[in-house]
Amino acid sequence: MAKDKGQRRPKAETPKGFRDYFAHEVGARKTMLDKIAAVYHRYGFDALETSAVETVEALGKFLPDVDRPNEGVFAWEEEGDWLALRYDLTAPLARVAAQYRNDLPSPYRRYAMGPVWRNEKPGPGRFRQFYQCDADTVGAASVAADAEICAMLSDALEEVGIARGDYVIRVNNRKVLNGVMEVAGILDPADPSRFEAERGIVLRAIDKLDRLGVDGVRALLGEGRKDASGDFTKGAGLTSAQCTVIMRFVTANQTVSSILSAQVDAAVEVSKQYASTLVHAAGGDSKSGRARNIRNKATVHHLRDIVGGSEVGEEGVAELEEIAALLDAQGYGPDRIIIDPSVVRGLGYYTGPVFEAELTFEITDEKGRPRQFGSVAGGGRYDDLVKRFTGQAVPATGVSIGVDRLLAALAAKGRGTPEAQGPVVVTVMDRTRMAEYMGMVSTLRAAGIRAEMYLGNPKNFGNQLKYADKRQSPVAIIQGEDEAARGVVQVKDLILGAKLAQEASLEEWKAQPAQVEVPLAELVQTVRAIMGRHG
Repeated sequence: MAKDKGQRRPKAETPKGFRDYFAHEVGARKTMLDKIAAVYHRYGFDALETSAVETVEALGKFLPDVDRPNEGVFAWEEEGDWLALRYDLTAPLARVAAQYRNDLPSPYRRYAMGPVWRNEKPGPGRFRQFYQCDADTVGAASVAADAEICAMLSDALEEVGIARGDYVIRVNNRKVLNGVMEVAGILDPADPSRFEAERGIVLRAIDKLDRLGVDGVRALLGEGRKDASGDFTKGAGLTSAQCTVIMRFVTANQTVSSILSAQVDAAVEVSKQYASTLVHAAGGDSKSGRARNIRNKATVHHLRDIVGGSEVGEEGVAELEEIAALLDAQGYGPDRIIIDPSVVRGLGYYTGPVFEAELTFEITDEKGRPRQFGSVAGGGRYDDLVKRFTGQAVPATGVSIGVDRLLAALAAKGRGTPEAQGPVVVTVMDRTRMAEYMGMVSTLRAAGIRAEMYLGNPKNFGNQLKYADKRQSPVAIIQGEDEAARGVVQVKDLILGAKLAQEASLEEWKAQPAQVEVPLAELVQTVRAIMGRHG
């Protein structure tokens, strides 16, 4: 008879698609989010913490597949209802805005920070649980709310350590793209369902501009595109004239840049006086040499020319113009926020202005190649969200910051939060005097100093100091029988000791002793002095 092998031991491993966060990572995230929260609070936004669980019905169109509620989200059935871990922080906001609409102020400004869960295939840098940091305004139809979100996002990035010049916030408008589609003849305001397939292909093609380039996008607008492997992707089948209209929109950013560059070159060739006149005519400040909003004004003018004749397109351009003016009046010029038609990500979800924060500095990838860091935040106006619950249109706009990506960006720039110091460790020299050691720990804690007593086997004193090093402790407290009899303690500066052991000569060691003996009454004072010396 075969022997019973017994119960199988579980594997000590993190589930696929999830990760563990240790003290320094948790601390860095908290420090960053606290700074962002301070900016949001300064703008009048209130904190909101919603349940981690929502009904699948409340998540609605946010699910990847509403016909299979257990796909895309972590869901389970309970008493006939499907429940799920929240997929994002926006759907819970819509539910809250509808549920408490009679109690909340309107407009309602809120920010939320916390984990979300997605039951999707994990990959490099793609996890099933991750943090989001959102800020939204519900109940404000004015694009002043969108401008405020952009300004607040700019302030938040600078507050956490992204210097001006290392980021840009790009703003576009779904209505402008709709206008372009209408001019191109693939959007019929009287029958929005017509040409829906073609518009989907166009939208996906535009979103691939960075990867495929102008020629690749144009091919997808027409008959289709064959990639390097020989695979063929069917295009939208637009005519040459229709493609030209779309491509004017797609390349608007490059066109404006070329026009402005040509104007500046021409101005320099003619005379410095002409250059000054050009800047002044475009709304610049000739005294400071800062051409305020020239780029945004030129972009708006170019877009208005493209969507001419489309009511919705012209409305979108007017909204962009107002956003640019509101931001410029507050000092948020194109050095921080620009009108950029190339922002198309998520346009199928949004109903008006959209924005994306992109970090412009270079980093090195895993193969040593330089590349730009890319997007760390995005958002826009989504006026149909709360309507699902109330049946009434409620305007809303907001932004979401990718917490992990922003943390990675700060680390890449060397601006991440340094690892926090560990606690002061009170070592144990005599098991019979545990109460006295605990008394020292209590004295330190009462003074606001993080401290702990060594709880392992005290037999080997060297192991206690190794423990303190692994804990990144700044100070170790030592009191043997002799010190106790004389009412003193040995205070060991572990940070200085490590430096001296690596770098210092004997003379420097004598000049800066890493271990001092002080009266027990001066314990707190001495520890504070050492910790202050190391910041």
